[in-house]
Amino acid sequence: VCRVEEKEIDAVTALSGSGPAYIFLMIESMVQAGIAQGLSPDIAHHLAVETVAGAAELVKQTGESPAQLRENVTSPNGTTFAALESFRENHFSDIVRKAMDAAHARSIELGQS
Repeated sequence: VCRVEEKEIDAVTALSGSGPAYIFLMIESMVQAGIAQGLSPDIAHHLAVETVAGAAELVKQTGESPAQLRENVTSPNGTTFAALESFRENHFSDIVRKAMDAAHARSIELGQS
């Protein structure tokens, strides 16, 4: 639970209210990619869910920033580095920001109704 100012409610809605759906989409996408790469649907689902849960737990337990934890698990020129470079090239952060901006704008619209 976080206490926020009234003026911050629409941002909270965009981040935390809609946020679970963003994570569900990421899990769904990871599962689909795992299946496309040859994993069974059950194994792909299990690994994707546990990966996201484990990553979130690590952020909570260590108190380290997500950026630092990302750096800690990224070997230079390794598999994770290659994936992160693909995210950067495809403007992943911009995609997330635009999605949250859309949710924020819609929350403001709904609040004016």
